[in-house]
Parts: sequence; structure tokens; C-alpha cells
Amino acid sequence: MNLNDYFDTTDERPLDRPVTDGGYAGIFRTVAFVGDSLSSGEFEAIDADGNKTYHDYYDYSWGQYMARMAGFTAYNFSRGGMTAREYCDSFAEERGFWNPDLAAQAYVVALGVNDVLNQGHEVGTMADICDEDWHKNTNTFVGRYGEIIQRYREIRPDGYFFLMTMPKGDRGKGPDAEKEAIADRHAELLYEMAAHFPNTYVLDLRKYAVEYDEAFREKFFLGGHMNPAGYILTAKMVLSYMDFIIRHNMDDFKQVGFIGTPFRWRPV
Repeated sequence: MNLNDYFDTTDERPLDRPVTDGGYAGIFRTVAFVGDSLSSGEFEAIDADGNKTYHDYYDYSWGQYMARMAGFTAYNFSRGGMTAREYCDSFAEERGFWNPDLAAQAYVVALGVNDVLNQGHEVGTMADICDEDWHKNTNTFVGRYGEIIQRYREIRPDGYFFLMTMPKGDRGKGPDAEKEAIADRHAELLYEMAAHFPNTYVLDLRKYAVEYDEAFREKFFLGGHMNPAGYILTAKMVLSYMDFIIRHNMDDFKQVGFIGTPFRWRPV
């Protein structure tokens, strides 16, 4: 075994080395998934009258597939149609997701499609985040998304955050060119937030995943949402990406085992 083959990979891209066992994402024991329908294992159905119906099957979510592969416990802090604004205004409180008893070691945040593509919420800028008091954040997507990170950092100050961009082709409703430009800006802002907050990284599926084009959707979607195979594929991509981040930033993750405890290792 040559460890250099695994760690000395300066030209490696995030999804070049797929993992099937969770890889180094398995260092986490609890991971919370903050998101919308695609984080909830949502399936579309057609009733007898030809109407679409939507159903969150959390056991099929990519977060739960990840948990089974990597051996950690996954919390689904998600629901179909979710936005950062609704999450902060009502949903998280109603479901008890701010409860410190549900504090996770890591949080994967996958929001934005409903916010900035489907509902047209103002995207905003980093100036919408007030570092001293999240209550003063502006009511834009960035302000409310930042609030999510800030509030979970209050609960778990030493936790880790992974922010997910929108894959290409996942445009929501409306003119494609306009939606693609908004999705690009969404990705740029996630990088800005990752640079702003400690222990925060971007899962840039927009840059590194395959495009969710017609051929992809034929295999992995049911209508506008994924089928079980699609959720498994997403789980493998996210685990591989997290494994990549950890392997390329080993010093950042050395003390994950002490998250939520008063203990730290320090040079004597």
C-alpha cells in the first residue's frame, strides 16, 4: 500500500475517486441535512385524475443512503418545497430542529432551487449577513441562508458545514439562460460564505457533477424529482466529494472526535 497514491493527488478533482464505503466522510458520527424535496427522498406520483402528487420518503433520501454507506446517523432537516426563509421563519422551530439535543457534527445545506429559481427570492450579497446578530440579517436568500449557518454554529460551534451548489441542468421553472445565471451566482455566494465562516466547505456539484440533462433524467428521475437510483447516485457523489475535501485538508479534520466536548489536543 502506498499512501502517496491516495493523498499526494494535486491534480485530482473532487469526483475523480468515487468511494463506495463512505470514505473519510465516515469520521463524522452525526450529519444533518438541511434542504428541500431532493434532500427528502421525494417521489412524484400521478393520481387517477392525472394530477401530480408529491411524497417525502426520507428513507430514500441521499442523506440516509449516505448514512448507511458511511455508518453515521443522518438527520433529515428537510421537506419538499423548503426555502431558507421558511426554514428560519417557521419550519425548523415547528420541527424542533434548533434543539441542541439534535446537534450534529456536520451539516450539509442544500437550499436554493425553490428560493431563487422557483419563487424568485432576492439573492442578496454577503452584506446581508450581520456577524454580531443573525436577527439583523436582511431578508434575502443570503441573509436567511447565513442565518441557518449562524444558528447552527451557536448550537455546535465546532461543527462542520458543507454547502451544496445546484447541478447544471437543474434549473427550476423559467427561461433557461436566466435561471442558469442565477444558479451561477448562487454558487459564487456559497464560496463566499465558505470563506467567511469557519469549518465551511463547498460541495460544487455545479462544477464537477455530470449535467442533469435529458439522458440523465431518463435514468435517474421520476418527473421533476429523482427516483431511488438517482438518490443513491447523489449519495455516492456527496460522499466522494466529502472524502476529497477531508483528504485534501487533513489538518482541518484531525479533532472531529472532540466535537461537542471540552477536549482538544494541543502541542505541549
